[in-house]
Amino acid sequence: MHTFPSPSEQTIEKNEISVKNLPVNLFASVMGISGLALAWRQTASQFGVSPIISDVISVVAVIAFLVLTVSYAAKIAKHPDAVAKEFCHPIAGNFFGTVPIAILLISSLIGPSNEAVAEVVWTVGAVATIALAFTIFSRLVRGKIDSGHALPAWLIPGVATLDIAVAGGGMRMPWARELNIVSLGIGSVLALVLFTMIISRLIHHEKLASHMIPSLMILIAPFEVGFLAYTNFTQSIDVFAALLFYFGLFLFFTLVLKVFRRSIPFSAGWWGVSFPIAALTNATLRYADTVRLWPITVLSVVLLAFVSGVIVMLSVRTLRVVFNGELLSGR
Repeated sequence: MHTFPSPSEQTIEKNEISVKNLPVNLFASVMGISGLALAWRQTASQFGVSPIISDVISVVAVIAFLVLTVSYAAKIAKHPDAVAKEFCHPIAGNFFGTVPIAILLISSLIGPSNEAVAEVVWTVGAVATIALAFTIFSRLVRGKIDSGHALPAWLIPGVATLDIAVAGGGMRMPWARELNIVSLGIGSVLALVLFTMIISRLIHHEKLASHMIPSLMILIAPFEVGFLAYTNFTQSIDVFAALLFYFGLFLFFTLVLKVFRRSIPFSAGWWGVSFPIAALTNATLRYADTVRLWPITVLSVVLLAFVSGVIVMLSVRTLRVVFNGELLSGR
């Protein structure tokens, strides 16, 4: 018996299902899953939870990174023009920062198993991160950039440099300390400048389109990643670190109800919410372990449950669009 394709199937047939349509922002999934693995690792240390949970999530993160790396390498080889167009886009181009961040976080995941490999991976990620930050910032200062394009995604390449210190605070190489200082300097100033520009755009320009609203959660990243980077480097939590932590927490509570709404359609860009929340969770766990106040401890557990649920939900929805062909159909 002959059956007619559904409207959604007809739409996918009209669009070419190709690796050409693989978005680079999907690397944010590796960031989120890696951040979740690190949070559960910290939970195992603080609360005696089985480390197997963190180990399993770490394996998932590494597999996701390898799959995406091979897939995007195929896109580069087969469709270099599409990659160049994506890189030069004033908004999408910033998501290339998710690739070196993913590499840096992977180095943290494999560190306990093989320090030598972790050092090599971290070094590659650090060099790539600084090179990308230089490239993106150089493009911005050429001028004639539409101020309406100052969106939260602009923070990604700058915040990426802070992740060098997040992942490399314990690196043993004699030059690692200076590289961490360089990354803290670049990341903190870029984050401050770009955050100011983005807030100005959000205040003075039109509202964000619905599909861009999840990216608002990226605004908490400079403060929580900055907290993790600073405390990893100094090996202590002082008043400055606490200020970073609490302002990021304030932003989270300000934005969470604006971002998590059923009316916002799902896309790969939703993964942009995962790592900032994972960074907040890691920061809260670390802060709770220092201040030993039960409200902060309870908050850390609630955030861990929340980010775990968010990443499970995003994973399920992503696998759904992968297997029904929507992800690579260019829709």
